[in-house]
Amino acid sequence: MGVAWTAPAPSGLSFHSPSCRQSHPVPTLVTSFSPSTVLCVRAPWTCPRSSPRPCCRWEIHTPRIRFPPAPLGQEPALGWEWRTGAVFSSPTIAHVPSSFVRTRITQLKAGSFLRVPSLHLLLFTSNSFSVIEDDAFAGLSHLQYLFIEDNEIGSISKNALRGLRSLTHLSLANNHLETLPRFLFRGLETLTHVDLRGNPFQCDCRALWLLQWIPTVNASVGTGACAGPAALAHMQLRHVDPKTFKCRAIELSWFQTVGESALGVEAFSYQEEPYIVLAQPFAGRCLILAWDYSLQRFRQEEELSAPSVVSCKPLALGPRLFVLAARLWGGSQLWARPSPDLRLAPLQVLAPRRLLRPNDAELLWLDGQPCFVVADASKAGSTTLLCRDGPGFYPRQSLHAWHRDTDVEALELDGRPHLLLASASQRPVLFHWFGGRFERRTDIPEAEDVYATRHFQAGGDVFLCLTRYIGDSMVMRWDGSMFRLLQKLPSRGAHVFQPLLIAKDQLAILGSDFAFSQVFHLEPDKGLLEPLQELGPPAIVAPRAFAHITMAGRRFLFAACFKGPTQIYQHHELDLSA
Repeated sequence: MGVAWTAPAPSGLSFHSPSCRQSHPVPTLVTSFSPSTVLCVRAPWTCPRSSPRPCCRWEIHTPRIRFPPAPLGQEPALGWEWRTGAVFSSPTIAHVPSSFVRTRITQLKAGSFLRVPSLHLLLFTSNSFSVIEDDAFAGLSHLQYLFIEDNEIGSISKNALRGLRSLTHLSLANNHLETLPRFLFRGLETLTHVDLRGNPFQCDCRALWLLQWIPTVNASVGTGACAGPAALAHMQLRHVDPKTFKCRAIELSWFQTVGESALGVEAFSYQEEPYIVLAQPFAGRCLILAWDYSLQRFRQEEELSAPSVVSCKPLALGPRLFVLAARLWGGSQLWARPSPDLRLAPLQVLAPRRLLRPNDAELLWLDGQPCFVVADASKAGSTTLLCRDGPGFYPRQSLHAWHRDTDVEALELDGRPHLLLASASQRPVLFHWFGGRFERRTDIPEAEDVYATRHFQAGGDVFLCLTRYIGDSMVMRWDGSMFRLLQKLPSRGAHVFQPLLIAKDQLAILGSDFAFSQVFHLEPDKGLLEPLQELGPPAIVAPRAFAHITMAGRRFLFAACFKGPTQIYQHHELDLSA
């Protein structure tokens, strides 16, 4: 039986057989065929000058084949129509020629060629199918040439080519492919030629693996050009630099809620175990949380009685654990645990005549000794530095009296300890450690009404996040002598603008009493904070502090809220190239 039709030539493919009646031989590409493959092909002819690509007239001769009809009442799995009018339909392909041109095939399902394992060549051109399923070519372990060209294929399953261990030539040219699934070519170790030209590839993160694969594969690859995005349109794929792609993203998703509101949250490590402590003024306690490895969630470990507490600051020194509980009324206290087998107990009252209305507390090290500094917001009190002396901590210096300090931040600049005090009465003031005490160094210009300050380091620079309840919060950078304005962020109703380094992601969270709290991510190339996501759901209500902790290889963010429960979010890394 002979069937003939006209179709574009498969790119780079030509046939020759001694039995073909032709006056000009074609360069030999395929020299042997099984009884179910093409026997011979007429010589090509020249296309019209207007044709966009080479084409040939192919006259296909096949052995005499009986086409069985589809079972009664069943839809055919595959069907095609030769130009002579012969139609074949069957749930599987039994004895077929290896070329399908302008057929009615709508998809290639798994196991379509299981009954013809001896095929060496398959050609699909000018068909209407758009999907190739997993294991579509299962069983074709001898297939060497696979040409799927000029079809309407928009997607290929990642395991579509699985099992083609003899494949040397693969063409997916001139389809509608915008991307290819990762690992599509896994196991195709014998490939020598791959043609991907003529597809509208989107050169985004989905194509990253392909861009990395092209220069490493031991095969000739025709890549074509990018169709998008606009910045890369018309650029050859092989010229696109995969190093410029940013295909890693992060996400903070809700994990757990801890009842009772909180003003502060701190992470610490004790006896090589991580813990969290919450300052809960309405519950009147410092609540210590630990990780429950059985339930895979946080549980209460211990609580310290601390009515009107505003800050719980932990310090672990070998087997000893200290917790400073800064309280608005009743005096600030220091709790201590002498050894891991004992519970925390009150150790001393801290500077009762100086700390009248504490608002914040920080831990720092001076000359090899641990110290606490407590910011006091009353006119009669004063911000006080307390350092360890014997079994307890005692006042070493009073700072910034009469200025109603709302926040204190300990940082290191130029290799020396510094303190930055924010107050309700003046701009933030920077102190440096000199001669065994803190001396005023400078203030921060153009930074009125700053409620709190937090710092972070990135790329060798020191940055400062300044929180303003009215107006714009600010990001500043240290230039060697002063903090200079770098960025402003709208922040109506903000009490906290806190930087956090989670894994390798430098984040900053701007909490608000009147809007969603916004998470920002530092873009290293720009040196600026860029919006990442809103924190929630559930939305956090009046956040006052944030902290992160790593438990069992998982990273968590705690959000302490003044008008709602503490919310815990989990940090996820997303691979956009997957």
